[in-house]
Amino acid sequence: MKTLTVSLTPHQAAMMQGAVETGGYASNSEIVRDALRLWEQREEMRQMELARLKKAYDEGMASGAGREVTADALLAELKAETRSRG
Repeated sequence: MKTLTVSLTPHQAAMMQGAVETGGYASNSEIVRDALRLWEQREEMRQMELARLKKAYDEGMASGAGREVTADALLAELKAETRSRG
């Protein structure tokens, strides 16, 4: 394992100390490892969301030219579509 030095705010240090003292975690290192696992999960989700958005963008660009629509016309189209669905 690699040892790192990390600077914490007094609040963060107190939160960690409290978590260890109350038995929520066995050590400060365990807290940091848990935080890093959560960060990794968040980054994976962010990458998946970016890939999803890129795919949607690419599909939209490949679907053809856009068209100008007024708010009233769009609302009328949506209402007509809703009525046709029953």
